[in-house]
Amino acid sequence: MIIDSHSHIYDSQFDDDRDLVVQRAKQAGVGHIILPNENLASLPRLIDASHCYGDYVSLAIGLHPEEVRDDYADVLQAMYSLLDDHPWVAVGEIGIDLYWEKNWRRQQMEVLDYQLRWCVERGLPFIMHCRDGLNEIIDVFENFGEPLPAGVFHCFQGSVADVERLRNYGDFFFGVNGVATFKRNTVVDLLPVIGLDRILLETDAPYLAPVPHRGKRNESAYLPAVAKQVAARLGVTLNEVQKVTSRNACDLFGLQVNIDKQ
Repeated sequence: MIIDSHSHIYDSQFDDDRDLVVQRAKQAGVGHIILPNENLASLPRLIDASHCYGDYVSLAIGLHPEEVRDDYADVLQAMYSLLDDHPWVAVGEIGIDLYWEKNWRRQQMEVLDYQLRWCVERGLPFIMHCRDGLNEIIDVFENFGEPLPAGVFHCFQGSVADVERLRNYGDFFFGVNGVATFKRNTVVDLLPVIGLDRILLETDAPYLAPVPHRGKRNESAYLPAVAKQVAARLGVTLNEVQKVTSRNACDLFGLQVNIDKQ
């Protein structure tokens, strides 16, 4: 059994075959899926997925950094009002993304700080999105003023030095997905530095499909390809990767999932 710690199967790309996608995931040995939020518009779809698939999925709530605009204060307030309405397992996905434009840098940092305080208040971990924004995230960490919550850096593609920088602020987890199977990637070199006990497996479906599915719509059924790559790079068995990463996900998100289920 394996856990997909980051998937967007509520996305419209799955509207025609979502039930089949979930069925294929189960057949591939995926025992649970974490669904991180993006914005206010995605929340009804997220919640509907929970109604459809019950305890097979868990939900996170948060405002994605690329969705931060002038109305961010109102959006955050609307999300905050929902914190008691569902059994959220994390705040996410949140973070900093300055890849396409830097005009919203200050606002993204404010939004990140605000949502990290939800984590502290509610005892929830974060799911962190970081693209060209590690310095800004660390600035937010430096000025947080209280112990930081636990969390995972989703789709992490930094350097060894970046891993060590982050470890100055917490014993965080790092999400590994299909990028690790690409011919040219630096993720596999980070795996021994991160260590299996700090790795979560994820798909980020519908994005970043692993080899041999690269270029196609990604889905949770493809997660074993990522697990095999991690096992090969760390020199451990596939079974060990499945068990340890699933235990990591259960520990971080407080999941009641039987990781020994075949």
